[in-house]
Formats: sequence, structure tokens, C-alpha cells
Amino acid sequence: MASRHSKAPVNRGLRIAEQIRRDLAELIPREIRDPRAALVTLTGVEITADYAHAKVFFTTLLDDPEGARAALQDKSGWLHSLLYKRLHIHTVPTLHFVHDDSVKRGVGLSHLIDLANAERAKD
Repeated sequence: MASRHSKAPVNRGLRIAEQIRRDLAELIPREIRDPRAALVTLTGVEITADYAHAKVFFTTLLDDPEGARAALQDKSGWLHSLLYKRLHIHTVPTLHFVHDDSVKRGVGLSHLIDLANAERAKD
């Protein structure tokens, strides 16, 4: 019985992180008018155990991920206040935006695999 209760906070943290991701994905295009934050896709949210901080991972189709991060970080206080009105939790985490370059790395790896396969086909 103790193991069932010990997993509850972990699942709750995952649910809250996913809810934050969904809410921000809806709020960012509607509330942020900065063109640097255009075409942003949220890929995940990690929250600390005490719910004080959240890393919000994003990708962008624009060539300026640092500009997008700066635009999002500039509006993080506003987004925090909007989340506070939506979420029914005691502590809404402080938002920290982090560019997620895994998609770009994946495309690069896929390109390398294609090149290796083309070389192998020549042999």
C-alpha cells in the first residue's frame, strides 16, 4: 500500500507538467505578439519536485532560437499569471524557456544515415 502512495506525487508532477505544456501551447500564439516567438512548438515541460520551477522546452521553425527564447522569457511573467488563473494548484512554477535542438540533431543524423546508405549502395 505504501508503494501506491509513493508513486502518486510522480504521476501528479507529470500530469501538471503536461497541463502546463498544453496551456502554454494555447496561450503563446494568442497572447504573445512578438514575431520572434512565432512558429514556436512546445516539446515538453519538466518541473521541479516542489513545483517552484519549470523548464519549458521548445523548437522553432525560425532561424533564431535565441531570439525566440528571449521573447518567451520576456513574457514569462505574463504567461505565469495567465497559468495561475487556469491551474488549480497552490504553486504555479516560474517558467524557464529552453531551446530543444533534438529535432535538428535528428534531421542531421538522418542525413548522415542517408549518406552512409548511398555510399554502401555504390559499393
